[in-house]
Amino acid sequence: MIQIRTEREKGTYRSFSIDGHAGYAEAGEDIVCAAVSALVINTINSIEKFTEDAFTCDCRDGMIQSWEFTADVSPETALLMDSLMLGLSDVQKAYGDRYLCIRQRET
Repeated sequence: MIQIRTEREKGTYRSFSIDGHAGYAEAGEDIVCAAVSALVINTINSIEKFTEDAFTCDCRDGMIQSWEFTADVSPETALLMDSLMLGLSDVQKAYGDRYLCIRQRET
């Protein structure tokens, strides 16, 4: 199962982490993993290209594991994060909690 954790402070995303594998299909054929990876990578690339927002990113084995915003988050990044979470929630609804678990914490 893929486990996603987000932390928000006063409605603003501060951090995001992702761990695990969906186990929906064999490696290289797992459409749940592919969907999650595409959404996450596109979001990070979009934040880097279209905003000046600062963040740190932990990547292992070529995969994004987590990121944390190190300064204020712009409205553009907030929208990109909302879009990411919408996409991930839709994947979770389509394939179920057995493959993708999303936990959001508000502080």
